[in-house]
Amino acid sequence: MDSLLILTVLIVLFSFLFDFINGFHDTANTIATSVSTRALNPKVAIALAASMNFIGALTFTGVAQTIGKGIIDPFQIQNGSVIVLAALITAIIWNLVTWLFGIPSSSSHAIIGALAGAGIAALGFGALNYHGFIGIIEALLISPVVALVGGFIMMTIFGVVFKDISLSKGNRGFRTFQIFTAALQSFTHGTNDAQKAMGIITLALVAAHYQSTMHIPMWVRLGSAVAMAIGTSIGGWKIIKTVGGKIMKIKPVNGAAADLTSSIIIFGFTFLHLPVSSTHVISSSIMGVGSAERVKNVNWGVAINIVITWVITLPITAVIAGVIYKILALFI
Repeated sequence: MDSLLILTVLIVLFSFLFDFINGFHDTANTIATSVSTRALNPKVAIALAASMNFIGALTFTGVAQTIGKGIIDPFQIQNGSVIVLAALITAIIWNLVTWLFGIPSSSSHAIIGALAGAGIAALGFGALNYHGFIGIIEALLISPVVALVGGFIMMTIFGVVFKDISLSKGNRGFRTFQIFTAALQSFTHGTNDAQKAMGIITLALVAAHYQSTMHIPMWVRLGSAVAMAIGTSIGGWKIIKTVGGKIMKIKPVNGAAADLTSSIIIFGFTFLHLPVSSTHVISSSIMGVGSAERVKNVNWGVAINIVITWVITLPITAVIAGVIYKILALFI
């Protein structure tokens, strides 16, 4: 077995591992509000999220193609397989560290920053596909703002439409509605987040000349979907605790408004073939919903810590990936 084939197999395995970790790292966000309001039993919520993520991951491929060719050009790079492997190792390390501390960081930022950093370390800044990369960064920056405003608007609408409903009746109704929104949010997460590993694998296949187009093979789609579903089934209780309770005290109406908002936004960006961070979108939606009722309802200390993590993820993962690439290049 030649070294390039071994390297490609390693990339596939690490990509599935990245999706597996993404499953219990990011998907915890999609069910955090429904679990915290007791709309769903934790085990039922996890099973629902796993199945809906699987379906969502198999449904679209546009985001995967954007990741595969939007950051670095797979048809032009040398040592492409080593670049991809360095990026994957970095993103996995970052996800595990932030999960260990219960920080809802972005897997999307981690893999995008790492891929850019490894590419720059290998080939200089000329390695970047600037048009595609800037578009991706814009989507990552704009989506949390849209989610914050969207959550505020959604909660305001809910407050007007359901103002005459009694508290007990409203809680029962919104808990039931949260079953739908949790499923929808998990589905949209699958349509966007699972695509990143698919794009990475396809990038590696093109860089290694095992295929000549950015078409996403069915075995890649299926493997990524299965890996994310299995990861989701394990759960991410530390992150559920942070998103579901530490940002603000979530009531059923808040959870329903935040879930519906983030689902619409994530799917909207998926439709545009743009990767976003479900972590950012969901957390921002919750902040927006809390602000609509009362600004003081939001624990801004926790929110600021989350935002700081968002900001530092791209540059830190880029630097780490660059270092890992240099180390791997000594041996491969």
